[in-house]
Amino acid sequence: LPTGRTAEVIARQLLRSGTSVGANYRAACRAKFTRDFISKMGIVEEEADESLYWMELLSEADIVESEKLALLMKEADELLAIVVASIKTARKKSKKS
Repeated sequence: LPTGRTAEVIARQLLRSGTSVGANYRAACRAKFTRDFISKMGIVEEEADESLYWMELLSEADIVESEKLALLMKEADELLAIVVASIKTARKKSKKS
């Protein structure tokens, strides 16, 4: 990322939300109960969406060219869809139990 106060602030937020996705996904994988899995995956969903927000902001503020972020944003969208599907599946399974 280029230098500058705005870029630094956004980069810090993106780093925080991005690493939170990984940490909470790991915790979800280690969950002993479905409700804990769903809870952690909900946090993963929120943090992944927030990461996408920060990337959109980088693009809209012309800090980073949209083309450079396109692949990362596409991947973030795909991961978000997977997480949402996982939560829905876990909820359905927990209702059957």
